Amino acid sequence: MSSSSVTWIAFLLLFLQLGGSVCALYGPSSPVLQINPSNFKSKVLNSNGVVLVEFFAPWCGHCKALTPIWEKAATVLKGIATVAALDADAHQALAQEYGIRGFPTIKVFAPGKPPVDYQGARDVKPIAEFATKQIKGLLKERLDGKAAGGSNEKSEPNASLELTSRNFDEMVLKSKDLWIVEFFAPWCGHCKKLAPEWKKAANNLKGKVKLGHVDCDSEKSLMSRFNVQGFPTIMVFGADKDSPVPYEGARAASAIEAFALEQLEMNVAPPEVTELTGPDVMEEKCSSAAICFVAFVPDILDSKAEGRNKYLELLLSVAERFKKSPYSYVWAAAGKQPDLEKQVGVGGYGFPALVALNVKKRAYAPLRSAFEFDQITEFVREAGRGGKGTLPLENAPVVMETEPWDGKDGEILEEDEFSLEELMGDDNVSKKEL
Repeated sequence: MSSSSVTWIAFLLLFLQLGGSVCALYGPSSPVLQINPSNFKSKVLNSNGVVLVEFFAPWCGHCKALTPIWEKAATVLKGIATVAALDADAHQALAQEYGIRGFPTIKVFAPGKPPVDYQGARDVKPIAEFATKQIKGLLKERLDGKAAGGSNEKSEPNASLELTSRNFDEMVLKSKDLWIVEFFAPWCGHCKKLAPEWKKAANNLKGKVKLGHVDCDSEKSLMSRFNVQGFPTIMVFGADKDSPVPYEGARAASAIEAFALEQLEMNVAPPEVTELTGPDVMEEKCSSAAICFVAFVPDILDSKAEGRNKYLELLLSVAERFKKSPYSYVWAAAGKQPDLEKQVGVGGYGFPALVALNVKKRAYAPLRSAFEFDQITEFVREAGRGGKGTLPLENAPVVMETEPWDGKDGEILEEDEFSLEELMGDDNVSKKEL
């Protein structure tokens, strides 16, 4: 090999080394822990403490600006929480597993919980305060005996529901909820490996997304119906229950949870504002809702169709703002539900009106400000926090069957015309005769 070739190779190696140092945002002496696919599980998922992970790209300007702040945060939180970074450009598969779509993305991992996105200011103090809040939450759970690996873990029930050919249609296909279903076989090694992760994901997602499992050894008909050809097969039953889609992500609890929450956001049903036309509507919309917001709009003769539609559109805009919350929205025209109006103190000239109703607790809270978007939004937000000025209902409201509004202006019923002479006819005749 000629001396010029050796010189060129040496130059190339030097260039690659320099290039590597230019691309990397955190050097070997950085207080920030370097994460990659080989140590992600041991350093992050299996950590006993809180871990803050920055998913970055070396070419990202915002990531470069964050670097000194992130390193300072690592120094401040040393011994309290782990501050780490993962090159999402170099490890795209791992980044995709956690739904990373922009840089930098910061996720906070705590034992036994799905990762939480940090969306605060990119400065040392708010980052440290957020980490401290997560640590306090973890300490509280451990003091309450809920720590991962604690005495309660073995007895913790499995939130994944057993599905069979007898209950599948009723529980899954007829449900409005998002379902993620595992089709497994008891003898399958991969299924056994997935089992604790599936249980963990199901328990962490309880109340948000429903997880279920089908034993295909016992349920051949369901296996055939959904064309299950291998184990485990995981299928997602979203808004369109007739067209489930396969889950093909990682089989770790954190990945399943992240995917489920993303699907939940995509499958949120559009909000509705329903007319309260009878007890069946009250039962469907208000009995199981965390809060049922009942609006009382003016009589159609007072507002006409245009005015009423504006009130309903206003309510729909508020419902859209809170569509991820377990609330329902119904409305009734003035005078159509007299018992309900009486019990919540609505009537007279006080239309439009709005109350937050909790049927189970037999309690309500009235909107005491203007029937406008900002005031109603704040009212809904405050009600979700527990509300103020809550009042008891004396009895379960009696809801009457009423005809639904036809969408038209009201008609004034005209009385038959009469003349004063005809009314006084007999008197006039008597006077003439006299």
